[in-house]
Amino acid sequence: MGREQGLRDRKKAQTRERIADVAAALFAERDYEAVSILDVARAANVSDQTVYNYFPAKQDLVLDRVDEFLELYRHAVLERAEGVSPAGALRPLVEADIDRYRHADPRLARGEFPAQCVESAVLRRFALEFRERQVDAVAASITSTCPALEPIVARAHAAALISVVQTITDRIGASLLDSGPSAALAADMTWAAAIAFDDLDRTFRSVTTISPGATS
Repeated sequence: MGREQGLRDRKKAQTRERIADVAAALFAERDYEAVSILDVARAANVSDQTVYNYFPAKQDLVLDRVDEFLELYRHAVLERAEGVSPAGALRPLVEADIDRYRHADPRLARGEFPAQCVESAVLRRFALEFRERQVDAVAASITSTCPALEPIVARAHAAALISVVQTITDRIGASLLDSGPSAALAADMTWAAAIAFDDLDRTFRSVTTISPGATS
């Protein structure tokens, strides 16, 4: 029973990934607004209902991993080591994003979150709603690790941190829509993120360290 369930789960994951890749390629080629769920289904050689089973709404074809990233950022701040600031916890995640898209297949990358949320006004609205949720999650992690901090300060810091994340993501997206992130551009984005995070560390000195026993 366990092996059969594992096989079914792998097949579902493969189908989901294939549909997402097909959709990304179509979005890259035609733009998000010009592609329908039926177009994705036909290109992926599945029924439109199959697409809906995995992606309940069209925007989910681009935004389906936002909850995963929300948890990734929340845990990075919540579980950071003593002496590591929230900015220090998030910096490796931003650098990993830059590096990932530096080496990504442009045929798919132009149809994924960073580029499509720059190009499509519809997706931009959904992306900004996600950023608000991301601010809330990071603010909650800051408050948990620094309980003496005023909640408004924690939220202000989280908003500033996510603003840096969004700015870098937008630069990745814009570069993908142009010619793709070059080594020089990737280095420039990494430098810009570091400058911004360092400045926030100086501004929000009170959240640099974790209060003893704060997360217990």
